Order: sequence, then structure tokens, then C-alpha cells
Amino acid sequence: MKYSVTVGERTVAVEVRGESVLVDGRPVSGRLSAIPQTPLRQLSLDGRARTLAMLRDAEGWMVQVSGETWAVSVEDERTRQLRALTGQTKRGSGGGVVKAPMPGLVLRLEVEVGQRVEPGTGVVVLEAMKMENEIKAQGSGVVAAIHVEAGQAVDKGTPLVEIREDG
Repeated sequence: MKYSVTVGERTVAVEVRGESVLVDGRPVSGRLSAIPQTPLRQLSLDGRARTLAMLRDAEGWMVQVSGETWAVSVEDERTRQLRALTGQTKRGSGGGVVKAPMPGLVLRLEVEVGQRVEPGTGVVVLEAMKMENEIKAQGSGVVAAIHVEAGQAVDKGTPLVEIREDG
């Protein structure tokens, strides 16, 4: 089965053939195992093991590795081709509301209203699972509103920052 995996702004082709996996055409030895009753997964790639926290949301997955949180979307080849044929995209190029990917405590705001942001710009730092997580803008635009303040506890899905497309 072929997949298109997008992490932040980078997309790679992943092909799973039983026990073998190709990433952008390169063979990789890997295994992903769930740790029961937790959002944690053990990932082994080419003999190197890492522990990931993975939470599913409406747009894909939020994956936390070594204190960094990444938005990850996975599309199978058929879905990707259908979207291309119909002109649909999974996300807009900019704008929108950045929401908390997990419950946590707002440690600090990294933007202010009126500030221009690009994809990957840090907007809020949340403390969750005893780790600092930088929440990043997915698209470009201008910060139109900030919905939280430092010290505030938030639930998963709580609006943090609103970004307006400019242009």
C-alpha cells in the first residue's frame, strides 16, 4: 500500500509491502508498536528506538518526539489521487485557527496580534505530559486574535491563536 505522509511542510512517499517499508524509494527497516492504554508508541527505525506520543485529531495526527510536536497527515494513494482530480486540498495555504493538539498549560505566547507568521512559526508553548511543546502555525498570514494567556489551562481543541490570510 502506498501513502503520502506530510509532517509539517514536508511530504514523503511511504510504501508498505508486508514487513518491508520504502520511504521515498529507500528501504527502511521499521516497526511501530503501541504501548497499551497510553497514547505512546515505540518506533524502531533501522535499529534506533524512539518513544512517540501520538494523538489523533480531525486532520490527522499530532506526534510528539523529544519535546517537539508535529502535525502529521497520512493519505493513501487512492485518496490523494481523488483529491487531486477534484481539486480538493486537505488544508488551506494560510489562515485559520490554531487549536491545542492536547490538554495542557499555556507557558508562553510567542506571537502578538498583527504579527506576520509563516508555516512552522511557533505561536504558543504548551506544557503537556511534563514536556514543553511548541505549537506552530500551519500556514502563513497575520495574527488576528490570541484566545489564551500564559498560565491558562486548555483542553484539546481549545482555540489558541487565529491567523488571517493576507492577500
